[in-house]
Amino acid sequence: MTVSRVINRGPGVREAMQKRVRMAIRRLGYVPNPSAQALAGERQYRLAFLFDNPSTFYLSELLLGLLESMTGLPHQLMVQRIPDANDHVRLAEGIRALRRRCEGVIVPPPLSDDLSVHAFLRRAGLPAVYLSGVEPGAGGVSIGIDEYAAARAMTEHLLQLGHSRIGFIKGDPNQYCSGERYRGYCDALRGAGLAVDGQLVAQGYFTFESGRRAADRLLGLPGRPSAIFASNDDMAAATIAVAATRGHRVPIDLSVVGFDDSPIAREIAPRLTTVRQPLREMADAAVSVLAELIGRGESQPAPAEGRRIVKSFVLQHGASATRLR
Repeated sequence: MTVSRVINRGPGVREAMQKRVRMAIRRLGYVPNPSAQALAGERQYRLAFLFDNPSTFYLSELLLGLLESMTGLPHQLMVQRIPDANDHVRLAEGIRALRRRCEGVIVPPPLSDDLSVHAFLRRAGLPAVYLSGVEPGAGGVSIGIDEYAAARAMTEHLLQLGHSRIGFIKGDPNQYCSGERYRGYCDALRGAGLAVDGQLVAQGYFTFESGRRAADRLLGLPGRPSAIFASNDDMAAATIAVAATRGHRVPIDLSVVGFDDSPIAREIAPRLTTVRQPLREMADAAVSVLAELIGRGESQPAPAEGRRIVKSFVLQHGASATRLR
């Protein structure tokens, strides 16, 4: 009965027991029989995963998590690209078409930050779950980590290593998580009695090239930072590359930390200190919550009734940050 509840996402099973059951399922290679489940009365739902950028590690991890989560379930997964969310006419038409093809949608960033996407999904009556941070008041159900707390914890880690001149490379200003990560950085400095120095803050856009430009400016300052916190791993990797061209050794002369724990964090030398988001766990929760919404015949909560599910982050300690010498 416990195994059945875990497989069918039923109530009454503690999280620790759920993890043990899933580990046993993977170890034994057990696969539920979809026909038997259908005969038992389980409904089949068509879920759509919306995206607008197919090249990011973040999206690929979420997609793998969704596929893994749906193994053994009768639900079907559609993958739908939104090529231009700024074209509201095409966006509205695309979402109306989705309403005829699926029962609910899962929306990752940056689409999850677009309030017009929220509005069109709400008008279409499509249940939706948004991944990563979503601006307060946007409504719907969102699943992610506490971006603010993670960035504050990482900044406090650098402060504990003795760094006081800590540079920061911001993320895309159109994404809610960027502001939360910057806010966490600022509050950590203020909590240590330090002022936020605007000269030590540079604008990035979550790309390697934008990180390279930002790091080049920060490392060109007369009083350069002794540590740089980049808002994602691509920009942190770019910072390490710029440091090398300028003759700065990481972490001896400069500590560098990132965010996301993407493959580049493990492949670059030195290995990056970064923030790990449980992306596959977030995807698993998204399937469960969305199926629950559909099963109850609910659309997404209105802006005043938004629901947030917070998952735990982990500071992954690599070799790119060390105590100030």
